[in-house]
Amino acid sequence: MSRPWITIVAVLGVGGIVAGSYLLVDTVTESRALRQSTAVVAPTATGSAPPGPTPTVRAGDPGDRAASELVRRLGPERGGPFGARITSGSAQVALTFDDGPDPRYTPQVLALLRRQQVRATFCVVGVNVRAHPELVRAIADDGHTLCNHSWSHDVRLGRRSPAAIMADLTRTNRAIQAAVPGAEIGYFRQPGGAWTRAVVTVAGRLGMTSLHWAVDPRDWTRPASGTISRVVTSGVRPGSIVLLHDAGGDRRETVKALHPMVTSLRQRFSLSALPTGNGPAVAP
Repeated sequence: MSRPWITIVAVLGVGGIVAGSYLLVDTVTESRALRQSTAVVAPTATGSAPPGPTPTVRAGDPGDRAASELVRRLGPERGGPFGARITSGSAQVALTFDDGPDPRYTPQVLALLRRQQVRATFCVVGVNVRAHPELVRAIADDGHTLCNHSWSHDVRLGRRSPAAIMADLTRTNRAIQAAVPGAEIGYFRQPGGAWTRAVVTVAGRLGMTSLHWAVDPRDWTRPASGTISRVVTSGVRPGSIVLLHDAGGDRRETVKALHPMVTSLRQRFSLSALPTGNGPAVAP
């Protein structure tokens, strides 16, 4: 074989290996996200009505201005996926609870936070909001911050069209505000942490800051309460956002971990809900 043909074949072979590597990494990442989704989402509702009409949001609309103002108040962020936040923007530590509300565990979490005089951020799923609006009202009445966690915990949501993402997030916001009229929804958390630029952009257009995390005890895998508490208390730094779950499966160990965990954290940090448009949501 002549030297030019040898060169061409070699280049094509290297290109195929690189492309295959990227495909493998993408497949593994998606597989992990899907496993997490399966583990944490409880089938609280089946079937759903078609989403309402998708609003047209343009640059300069109220959603854009609200998002810009919230980002300004939170302070700069670096390192989060596609710009999603991994810190509170201050020295305060933010506890966040995903996948609720759940009639078994959300009331227990609320009761413990009330006793400890701590406010947190609850990332709620639309189908659960629709099923248990009274729990969303209880969350809001206790002064916690509400976060949109999609309509049905669709891990692939970020890969869908901007119109489909907009419809999903809008539908969830409407359900939250039906339960709590006038509720401010300043945050969105992508299920499974499977962020894409598209979902971050659409959330921003709706006035929501994308919310990731810095500390994850993987409580959805149901480790012992001591493990959950130890991972969180040893991993938290000033400004950390902590990922926990009050729904999506058996959360008894998470509930059991909360008292020693929160007690330990309060000795070293100020714990706070993430701020909304009405000002910082801090502990009383």
